Amino acid sequence: MSYASYITQKSEAFQEMSKTIAVLDDEADIVELISVHLKKAGFKVKEFLEVKGFFDFIEKESPDLVILDLMLPDADGFEICRYLRTKEKFAALPIIMLTARGDETDKVLGLELGADDYITKPFSPRELVARVKVALRRQDGAAALKRTEIGGVLEIDFEKYEVFVSGERVELTSTEFRILRLLSLQKGRVYSREQLLDHLWGTEKAVLDRTIDVHIKNLRDKLGPAGSFIKNIRGVGYKLET
Repeated sequence: MSYASYITQKSEAFQEMSKTIAVLDDEADIVELISVHLKKAGFKVKEFLEVKGFFDFIEKESPDLVILDLMLPDADGFEICRYLRTKEKFAALPIIMLTARGDETDKVLGLELGADDYITKPFSPRELVARVKVALRRQDGAAALKRTEIGGVLEIDFEKYEVFVSGERVELTSTEFRILRLLSLQKGRVYSREQLLDHLWGTEKAVLDRTIDVHIKNLRDKLGPAGSFIKNIRGVGYKLET
């Protein structure tokens, strides 16, 4: 291994050690299994078996990522995700849903509510850790650029998940914002539908492969005059340019 590679690995390991993962699941053995593997990977872990303790924690501290069960005895995981996405403090917080509910409608709903990933039980702990790392890398990349202006009319605030067209705020869904963010981070680059779906939903994209054009249409409509910045490259995909 080269010296540069060694330094890079050490730097990545140090960054992971500074990340805190909150795990909310009412099954103690599942929480312990997840916690053990995350700690082996260098993460700090906060374990919660019930919702009250979880909310008491996030009132005081903000984790770097949440692993959220859906079938909780004292709350609905979908509602927890919805609530977090309405709060400015947690608008960009990566959320991974981990659940025994594997129906397509549940997956679509979870992702539409703003979850970054959706994993069904039984699951591979190693795969879960890998997906945690991917979600955090994606988040770190977006956080590096806090705000951008495009074409003199479109402004995107990556920290606050806010979009303005000619000074007027535009309300986007989580999915629409993530599409716009990806296209704006590399203006002029053409993204295929497959690449967009992979960025948005990873391994779950197979059940959603007909929805990307609908999201793009809705996004263009909401952006009004700035919607023309999103170009359709026939037979290839989409790009953003003025």
